[in-house]
Amino acid sequence: MVLLDGYSLTLDEVVKVAREYEQVGLHDEGREQIVASRKIVDKILEEESPVYGISTGFGDFSRIFISKEKREKLQKNLIVSHATGVGEYLPEDVVRSAMLLRANSLAKGYSGIKLSTVEMLIAMLNRRVYPAIPAKGSVGASGDLAPLSHMVLVMLGEGQAFVAGKLVSGAEALAHSGLQPVTLGGKEGLALINGTQIMTAVGCMVWQDAVTLMKAADIVAALCVEALRGTRTAFDPRISQVRPHAGQVATTNNMLRLTANSPIIQSHADCDKVQDAYSLRCVPQVHGASKDALRRVEETLLVEINAATDNPLIMPDTGEAISGGNFHGQPIALVMDYLKLALAELGNISERRTNRLLDAHLSELPPFLTAYPGEDSGLMITQYTAASLVSENKVLVHPASADSIPTSANQEDHVSMGTIAARQAREILENVRYILAIECLAAAQGIDFLAPLVPGTGTGAAHRVVRQAVSHLDEDRIPAPDIQSIYRLIADGELVAAAEGAVGLLRIY
Repeated sequence: MVLLDGYSLTLDEVVKVAREYEQVGLHDEGREQIVASRKIVDKILEEESPVYGISTGFGDFSRIFISKEKREKLQKNLIVSHATGVGEYLPEDVVRSAMLLRANSLAKGYSGIKLSTVEMLIAMLNRRVYPAIPAKGSVGASGDLAPLSHMVLVMLGEGQAFVAGKLVSGAEALAHSGLQPVTLGGKEGLALINGTQIMTAVGCMVWQDAVTLMKAADIVAALCVEALRGTRTAFDPRISQVRPHAGQVATTNNMLRLTANSPIIQSHADCDKVQDAYSLRCVPQVHGASKDALRRVEETLLVEINAATDNPLIMPDTGEAISGGNFHGQPIALVMDYLKLALAELGNISERRTNRLLDAHLSELPPFLTAYPGEDSGLMITQYTAASLVSENKVLVHPASADSIPTSANQEDHVSMGTIAARQAREILENVRYILAIECLAAAQGIDFLAPLVPGTGTGAAHRVVRQAVSHLDEDRIPAPDIQSIYRLIADGELVAAAEGAVGLLRIY
C-alpha cells in the first residue's frame, strides 16, 4: 500500500497506483497534519474577518464577504459552477494519478480540509470509481479548476463516473461502491480544486512512457546503424568523456552494448568509409540531449507531486491563512513544453534515418527495401507517414506556456496553459512511437537483406522480437498492421525488454 504524508510520494509509486492499481492509504503523519490544519479553518470560520475562499467569494468576487450560514453553499456552488470542462474524457491512468496527487497534497496539512473528505477521495480511488473528467478547459492557473471540479462532482454524488468500464451518474457510482456523498464545509471546495494535479498527472504518465520511449529510440537507432552498415567509431567513449553530458554518456554506452559482437559491423570494419551521416553519428548527442531534458522533467515532477498548491495556505505553526500563488502551473508548463521538444526531436532524427534506409542511393540496400522494385513499392509510403507525423509534431511543439489569456475579470491576468502543454506532450509521444515503429520496420527489413550476416547482441534480440510480431516483407502487403504491431512492441515495453534481456538495463541518465 502507498501511504500518503504529503512529502515522500515517488514517481514510481504514482505509476503503480495509476496503472497497477496499488492500494492507497493515509500515513499517520498525513492524518495528523490534515486534522491539525482543519482545526485552524474551523476557528477561522467562527470569526467574522474576511479570509479569501473561506469567508469571501472567489476570483474577482474575493471582495464579497460571505455570511456564516451561506459558507457551505459557497463551497458547493464553487464546484458546480466551475465544472465547465469539454472534450474527450481523460484516460483512466491520468484520473487515478490526479486523485492520488490531490490526496497527497491535502495530506501535507496546508489546505484545511476535513479528514473524512480526503478519506472519501482515497476510497473512490481504491474502489475504482473514476470521475469522468473532460480533458479541456484548464488554463493552468488558479489550479486545474474545471477538470478538478468534475472530479469533485462525483464526491458530491453528482456528475458522471466510470465503474467497471461503464459510464454512470456520480450518485450511481457511489452507491455501487458502497460510498455516501460528502457535504463540503468551509474552504473544502477550494482545497479540492485549487491545484495543479491534472497537468501534473498527465506529466507523470508522459514521463513514465518517455523513459521507455527513449530506450526504444536507442534500440531502433542501433538496428538502423546495423542495417546501414554504419560504424561504431562515433560511439567511442572517449568522445563523450570530453563532453560529458549525462544523456550523451548514457546513450553512447547503450549503443555500444546493443551493437556488441555484431558480425554485420565486423564485416565492414576495414572499409574506406570515414564517417556516417549525422542521423547515425550524432545519436548520442541528439538522443542524449532529450534524455537530459527528461531528467529535468523528473526533478520538477518530483517536487510538484509533494507540493501544497491550493490557496490560501493554512500555516500550521501560526494559524494564518496566507494567500499566494502556488496554484500557478508555470513550473509544470515549462518542463512539459521542454519535454515536447525533446520528444519531437527523437521523431525528427528517426524519420531521417528511415529516409536513408529507403533511399538506395544512400543505403546500398534494395530501393524502398523491396526485392521487386517497380513491380512492388515496398516500404516507400511508410516514410510519408513518418514525415506527416514529424510535421504534425512541429505544430504541436509550439510552447503552450508562451501564451496567456487573462481570466476572472483580469484578477487572474497571467496563466500558464500548463495542462495544454502536458496534453500536447502526450500527443507528441504517441506520434513518436509510430515514427520509431516505422524506422524499426524498415531497419529490420534492411537487416534481413544482409543475411547470412546477423546483428549484435542487443540488436539481434530486438530483431528477433520484431520478426516474431511481423514477418519479412517478401511482396507488397498492407503495411498499416505491421506498423501497429511494432508500435505495440514499443508502447508495451516488449522491444525494450527483449534488448535488455540480452545486454542488461539500458541507461537514461
